[in-house]
Amino acid sequence: MRRRYPFLLLEFTCMPTKLFVGGIPFRTSDEELRQYFSPAGEVVSVFIPMDRETNRPRGFAFVEMTDDAAADKAISMFDGADMGGRKIVVNKARPMEERPPRAPRF
Repeated sequence: MRRRYPFLLLEFTCMPTKLFVGGIPFRTSDEELRQYFSPAGEVVSVFIPMDRETNRPRGFAFVEMTDDAAADKAISMFDGADMGGRKIVVNKARPMEERPPRAPRF
């Protein structure tokens, strides 16, 4: 006896696209970046790396947009734009490259 299964409707979901944002002012917060990029589309997450030694922002961030269309729109809108008196660079983030181990610091 053959069983018939009903068709399942699967919702198509896009993967978020991560952007590299360079040259941001050092005092920029996660929430400021989220609001700045929201006109281009929905912002999934914002990450501002901190310097290990000084515990201050490093001057760049990663902004994750919902999909490629929002990311492309953000690049066209904000690459080369002025943010807090600084010209920012916006492009799609690339995977971190393999680096040789660092020499120990004393």
